[in-house]
Amino acid sequence: MEQFLKSNEWQWRLARTIVQGILGVIVANIDLIFGQVVLDPAWRALVVALVMAVLSPVMAELDSGGTA
Repeated sequence: MEQFLKSNEWQWRLARTIVQGILGVIVANIDLIFGQVVLDPAWRALVVALVMAVLSPVMAELDSGGTA
């Protein structure tokens, strides 16, 4: 797990990018997955943008090992 979070090798960077994209897709379709609440497409785009805005700096901090 430490390699996944902190390694700067291309395959680990690619894996982190893929996981981040998968999380974005899950968040974008959370209403379809659970089938309880239907989000307006405008709200869906806003939620995805907010999640990505939080995930990007978190992933950058993990990548830097806390030295940023």
